[in-house]
Amino acid sequence: MEVIQLDGYTLTRAQIDRIAKGHAQVSLAPNALDRVRESRSRIETRLAEGQAIYGVNTGFGKLSDVQIAEQDNELLQLNLLRSDAVGVGTPLETSIVRTMMVLRANALVKGYSGIREETLQLLVEFINKNVHPLVPSQGSVGASGDLAPLAHIALVLVGEGKAEYQGEVISGQQALARAGLTAVRLQAKEGLALINGTQAMTGIGIITINEVERLGYVADMAACLTMEALKGIISAFDEDLLAVRPHAEIASVGERIRKWLEGSERITTQGETHMQDAYSLRCVPQVHGASWQCFNYVEQCLQTETNATTDNPIVLENGEVLSGGHFHGQPIALAMDFLKVGVAEWANISERRTERLVNPQLSGLSPFLATDPGLECGLMVVQYVAASLVSENKVLAHPSSVDSIPTSGNQEDHVSMGTTAARQARQIVHNSARVLAIELIAASQAIFLEKAEQHLAQTTREFLEIVRSFCPPLEGDKAIGEEIETLANYLLSSNDILSVK
Repeated sequence: MEVIQLDGYTLTRAQIDRIAKGHAQVSLAPNALDRVRESRSRIETRLAEGQAIYGVNTGFGKLSDVQIAEQDNELLQLNLLRSDAVGVGTPLETSIVRTMMVLRANALVKGYSGIREETLQLLVEFINKNVHPLVPSQGSVGASGDLAPLAHIALVLVGEGKAEYQGEVISGQQALARAGLTAVRLQAKEGLALINGTQAMTGIGIITINEVERLGYVADMAACLTMEALKGIISAFDEDLLAVRPHAEIASVGERIRKWLEGSERITTQGETHMQDAYSLRCVPQVHGASWQCFNYVEQCLQTETNATTDNPIVLENGEVLSGGHFHGQPIALAMDFLKVGVAEWANISERRTERLVNPQLSGLSPFLATDPGLECGLMVVQYVAASLVSENKVLAHPSSVDSIPTSGNQEDHVSMGTTAARQARQIVHNSARVLAIELIAASQAIFLEKAEQHLAQTTREFLEIVRSFCPPLEGDKAIGEEIETLANYLLSSNDILSVK
């Protein structure tokens, strides 16, 4: 199996995707381990000198001015994990938990957190031996790090909490024993080092952005198939026309659609059958392109955070241990809120294209794409489903980052709500995948009724066959909810769409 080396600086979302899916293991770069040892040595030196260090020999948050006796430093770290592992809600899926662990290991290996090598190595063993702590999805305000979610991971390192191992949810101690691992006994600073970071929101964000990339190409492909179903006007995608508004993403969408529709006998030119298409067809480069701009920004933000130190306090190379605010999730919170809006727009315009396909007054096709309208309803209510999902997206797209509730006795008086934004973004992505699956099914049905398969471009015809492998053309009314869901899941996870980009 592939082994990806963590050095704190070069981890990519593509590598994380392979680790999250269990297709790769991880190791720690030797030079990075030297940094970890040096960082730990600096912490121990400061403690030996009797220096007060936040969260090492003091209380936490509002209690930071409470001095902790030296003999209680270890208990302080264990108490921190126990008190913070109070998340609620449905557990995060395994791929997200694995991503959180690899992100935390990659942050710790940078050598600014003061953790011991053996503690960090055990976290790596969790990834490689498939020990997956049970992490509730709710409970983080996205500042002081993702305390609750990360505490649920850290608690298993000390033999407490719960974990999933080989398909069974068991106690942390049992999971360690079955995997042949031994719990660690945390020393000064280590509990705080394990939980003070943005790895829950970033982990959800990384998993989500990998899905969003696929979804963006799906949106472009769905627009192509709808263009062919409705004999859309390709002139609006002219290279010289798009160049006068020089956004790179507008040009990229236009180029992709021209390429995918090359050779199609179903598309028309300006004035051939009508002068202009509706906005949901004509403005695809501008609308889809703007969402791709959003994707590019969020991808860069997440890449930076993937290789960042988000701990507090920070153990600097000059030996100083300084408190700051790197745990604050605002950069990720704003990015995920932006992503919510960008992805929701792919769904918004897709639903409008679906309406054009099923509405006979707009399409000139059989009402609701039924083979026997009246006796059959066809895809009438399928469009209702798309409308429902789009409406739900609008509620979820409200920015979480503009909200803040003070915590820890008003010491932590501004928080990001970034983890909430990330969870909402992923829900919008999954809703949007269903909306696009509906458009693809509707376009497939329209092409079937028009007997137009042999007149499609080669690229779109090949993708049409993929769609039909999940939902064949309807020759009568049929419940297709499961087909929509299965196709949506495929669109989010398959690399087939990436191979034709």
